[in-house]
Amino acid sequence: MNDARARVLGTRRVYEGKLLRIDLEEVELPGGDRTEVEIIRHPGAAAVLPFLDEQRVVLIRQYRHAVGGFIVEVPAGKLDRPGEAPEECVQRELREETGYRCRRLVPLGRILTTPGFTDEVIWLYEAHDLEIGASACEPGEEIEVFEATWEQALVLLRRGEIIDAKSVACLAHAALRRGVAAFP
Repeated sequence: MNDARARVLGTRRVYEGKLLRIDLEEVELPGGDRTEVEIIRHPGAAAVLPFLDEQRVVLIRQYRHAVGGFIVEVPAGKLDRPGEAPEECVQRELREETGYRCRRLVPLGRILTTPGFTDEVIWLYEAHDLEIGASACEPGEEIEVFEATWEQALVLLRRGEIIDAKSVACLAHAALRRGVAAFP
């Protein structure tokens, strides 16, 4: 495999919003061809699978307008603040979306969500040693928090009832850590 990189000939910002930016880059590919590439610039995000104990997890049902309804997810959010570390982000989002705080985070890795058109990276974690508090969802967020057994969460995953990519990845990584096949 060739590790050569494309050469950026020019970049034009075509959109800047609250969540993301869109750039149009003219590039020369390693083979010499020139093309325009649309890139969604995203600040990154962090997602967490909270464990109440070794057999129970916390999940959320959240309304996602882009897909037209509620989906089952793990708590997550974008890196909102300049210089915010993924660990800080995931602690903040866990508290905002579920009311829980955790004393111990276990890193599970990171994923590139859709590298064909975005630079978004999501860091994945497990949360342990939870303490309940009050949630503080942001305006416009509709979230229902619920508990599931570890086995129930895997059943939701296997049945295709959890289809959000970051949540699938979080559950699959957590299953691997436990020597369990996420998809037998």
